[in-house]
Amino acid sequence: MAKVISLANQKGGVGKTTTTINLAASLAALEYKTLVIDADPQANASSGLGIDPREIKTSIYECIINNLNPNEGIVKTQIDHLYIIPSHIDLVGAEIEMIGLPDREMMMKKVITKIRKDFDFIIIDCSPSLGIITVNALTASDSVIVPVQCEYFALEGLGKLLNTIKIVQTNLHPNLEIEGILLTMYDIRLRLSNQVVEDVKTHFQQLVFDTIIHRNIRISEAPGFGIPVLMHDVEGRGAVNYLNLAKEILVNNNLPVGKELKNVD
Repeated sequence: MAKVISLANQKGGVGKTTTTINLAASLAALEYKTLVIDADPQANASSGLGIDPREIKTSIYECIINNLNPNEGIVKTQIDHLYIIPSHIDLVGAEIEMIGLPDREMMMKKVITKIRKDFDFIIIDCSPSLGIITVNALTASDSVIVPVQCEYFALEGLGKLLNTIKIVQTNLHPNLEIEGILLTMYDIRLRLSNQVVEDVKTHFQQLVFDTIIHRNIRISEAPGFGIPVLMHDVEGRGAVNYLNLAKEILVNNNLPVGKELKNVD
């Protein structure tokens, strides 16, 4: 039975989709059967895993709105143990189409229930908003990872997101947990990056992952090739960062790591 984790932050440019792609690839590399659900109409997680959005015939949109069997939408990536239900620009209209539907916050959960037993992890990439699709993702998830970039205004909007999570917990899903706050785009040379790390850890303490994702050119290059950084530069800092994040999540969930990973300071 899969653990379902959403990646959410209504602030764009924080490394949410990058983390979805590379965390999922790292879990797959550790031989956990992993499914990415691309719940962002921009479909960046889909293209970042080598799926051409123009060739998508079945996406998460059809699964949610047309009640299509999600098995028909699952695509195997070029990475062993890693699969994806891609997104499509049509998902933009889903928010309006869902307004009058009963149980509109539960539609993605119904989709995931049909395939949950087939995977070890399901990772949902949310759009940079707090709309009904993101609420659907949170309602369908066991936990949520919140990426926060180590840059100016890092904490801007974070309180609003945490408030949305609290509303979902209160009204829709009392068992939703925060898997962790993930610091991304860290540059050890910059005083600002170090200040943000200190501020976030001071405010949120145990909620913050020990793993920090460093700013890394290989991470930025990889989506252009339709592959995760693990395939682009397997021994580089970016790949090791995400493998360490996967390891930390496995340890936190009392799951075997499978192989010992080198830590990078």
